[in-house]
Amino acid sequence: MSDTPPAPSGDGGPGDGGTARSFSGGSPLNGNVVVPGDKSISHRALLLAALAEGESTITGLSTGDDVARTLQAIEALGAGVTSAGGTVTVRGGRSGLHAPDGPLDLGNSGTGMRLLAGVVATLAGTTVLTGDDSLRGRPMDRVAEPLRLMGATVGGQGERCLPPVTISGGDLHGIEYTPPMASAQVKSAILLAGLAAGGETVVHEPVATRPHTEDMLAAAGAEIDVEWDGGAKVIRVRRSDLACGAYTVPGDPSQAAFWTVAAAIIPGSLVTVEGIALSPERLGFVGVLRRMGASIEVDEHDDGTGSVTGYTCALHGTDVEASEIPSLDEVPILAVAAATALGTTRFRDVGELRVKESDRLAGTADLVRAFGGRATVDGDELVVEGTGSPLRPARIDALGDHRMAMAAAVAGAACAAGSGPTVVDGWDAVDTSYPGFAEELDRLRAPGTVQW
Repeated sequence: MSDTPPAPSGDGGPGDGGTARSFSGGSPLNGNVVVPGDKSISHRALLLAALAEGESTITGLSTGDDVARTLQAIEALGAGVTSAGGTVTVRGGRSGLHAPDGPLDLGNSGTGMRLLAGVVATLAGTTVLTGDDSLRGRPMDRVAEPLRLMGATVGGQGERCLPPVTISGGDLHGIEYTPPMASAQVKSAILLAGLAAGGETVVHEPVATRPHTEDMLAAAGAEIDVEWDGGAKVIRVRRSDLACGAYTVPGDPSQAAFWTVAAAIIPGSLVTVEGIALSPERLGFVGVLRRMGASIEVDEHDDGTGSVTGYTCALHGTDVEASEIPSLDEVPILAVAAATALGTTRFRDVGELRVKESDRLAGTADLVRAFGGRATVDGDELVVEGTGSPLRPARIDALGDHRMAMAAAVAGAACAAGSGPTVVDGWDAVDTSYPGFAEELDRLRAPGTVQW
C-alpha cells in the first residue's frame, strides 16, 4: 500500500470496467440503505435447503459471488435450483445428494468451503474443494481436524491443510469438540456433519459466535439442543432429517458497519441501514462505536431484524476485545474510525486476522498509515493512535480482500474536499459480497455536493 495517490488512468470511473476505483471526500452521506442479504445466513439457507427433503424457497439471498459459488456447489451435489423474481427454489434431500463429478470451486469463499466440508464429509465418495489463489492460501486444518475425528478422510496441502482439500466421507460418528479459536465456520462444519453421524455431536464454544447454524437447524426440525454455562455455549446435535421450508434472508450487519462508520466520520452525514439481522453476536461494532462516542440508534422489529442509524460525531479511542466481534470482520472499518478519533484504540487478540482473505492484521495497519494515521501491530494486537485530524487520500491495493477495499473507500470519502482522490486498486474484490457498494456510496452523497 502506498500513501501517494496518483490519479487513476481511465480505470476509476463508474462503468469503466477496470479494477481500480477512485473516491473523493467533501460530501456528506444522507439517506437510507438496504444492504445485500446476509452472507452467513445465505450460505446456510442454501445448504440446509439442499439437505432437506422436498422444495424450499429462499428470498433475499446475497448477490455476491461467494454465495453464488455455494449455490453452484449444491447443484453439483445433486440439488435442483431455479431462480425467478428474486426467489431461489431448491429441490433437495440427502437421498439425492452425491459426490460431485469434479472439483467444487468456491472462488474466494472461506465460509462456503468450510461449511461445505461438513456437508460433503457425510457423502459417500470423494469431493475436492478448491478456490482462487487467495482461498488456496487459507488454512483448512481447523475443519479438517474435527472431521477426521468424526471418521472422514481429509487431505490438503502442508501442515495447515491448504486447499485444494480432498474429503472422503460417509460413515461418521459423533464427537465432543472445543474449537481452538472462536469460529462460527468450524462450529457449523461440525454440526452439519453431525446431522448424519452416529451418536451425539457436541460443540463447546467458550466465546459464543454467530448462532445462525444452530438456530436454522432447530427451525428445520433437527435434533439439536443449546445450553449455556455462564458465558460459554454448548450445542448438541444428533442424526436428523431436515424439513423443507421458506427462508427470508435479512440484510448483512457486517455490511451495515461500513455505512455506520461512514456516517460517524464524514461530517454532516446521517445514514440509516434498513432490514438487517440484529442478533447480539453480529452487532458488536455498534457497542464499540458507541463507546467511542458515536451516536447510533437501533430500531428492532419483532422478527429480529431492524435498522441502524448513524450520525456524525466526534470519536475518541477505546479498547476493543476480540470477543466483542468474534468474526473480526468489522476490524478494518473500525480501524478507519479509530484513525479519525482522538486517542488510542487497541484491538486485542486479533491475530486471527492474519488468515482472512488477506493478512488483514498487517493490511489494516498499512491502510491506516497510508491515509496518514498511526498504526502498529504488536503481537496479536492492533494499535491505532488517533489524532482527530482529517485523513489524507491514498492509493490502496485491496489485495483481493473485499473488506479492505470497502474500508479504503470509506476512508477516501472521509478525506477533506479538494485534497484529491483515493484510488483503490483491485476494486473488483467487492464482487464477492457487495457488488453495488461504490454505486450506493455515490447515491448517498447529498444533492448539490455540500462542501466542508
